[in-house]
Amino acid sequence: MISVPPGTRIVVATRPVDFRAGMDGLAALVQQKLRSDPFCGEVFVFRSKRLDRVKIVVWDGTGLCLFMKRLERGRFTWPPIRDGVMTLTAAQLAMLLEGLDWSRVRPVPVKRPQAVC
Repeated sequence: MISVPPGTRIVVATRPVDFRAGMDGLAALVQQKLRSDPFCGEVFVFRSKRLDRVKIVVWDGTGLCLFMKRLERGRFTWPPIRDGVMTLTAAQLAMLLEGLDWSRVRPVPVKRPQAVC
């Protein structure tokens, strides 16, 4: 399991990528297609065409890390294919990696307190 520090932005590429690409190829995709910096500490998530594999690229401060997971049964839940990116929360990423349908879970809206009790 990957632990994501609070406040870390998790970016999901909505189009499938060539899964032969390694960390350098995916870092190049982050720069060219996602228009972001792969060395900024954000988590970048990529999907396969078969929907059963996921690759994650993240800079941890000392090096570029590549994580991959393949489901033996079933498929990951992905957003519709379109150009661009979307963001997930750490909880949604954890559910995605467990093979659960993260899209059905909505955070409970919390109003900001007006005064301290």
